[in-house]
Amino acid sequence: MARNLKDERIDYDKIAEMQSFKELTKKKNSFLWTITVIFLAAYLLLPILTSFTEILHQKAVGEITWVWFYSAGLFIMTWGLAHLYVAKANSFDKEAKAIIEEYERGVE
Repeated sequence: MARNLKDERIDYDKIAEMQSFKELTKKKNSFLWTITVIFLAAYLLLPILTSFTEILHQKAVGEITWVWFYSAGLFIMTWGLAHLYVAKANSFDKEAKAIIEEYERGVE
């Protein structure tokens, strides 16, 4: 029977040295940096495009310019990235649980 981690001292250094933990950390960091770059690039592009070009100042529908569509798209993108993050975080949590179970088996 597996021991309860709450009842014993956890060797965090040993967990950090596990190959499965290193792989999870690498995947998680890669995902987080990618999503951060996408988010920041899309948001920083708005003031650049509105200040230094006329692209978004063109009329799209009636008197509504493309800047309104781009801005609305940023809200949609933010919600989409948040949902993607939650889904990916759930999979990372499952992998972390498997790593803890692997650690517990190694402790016995």
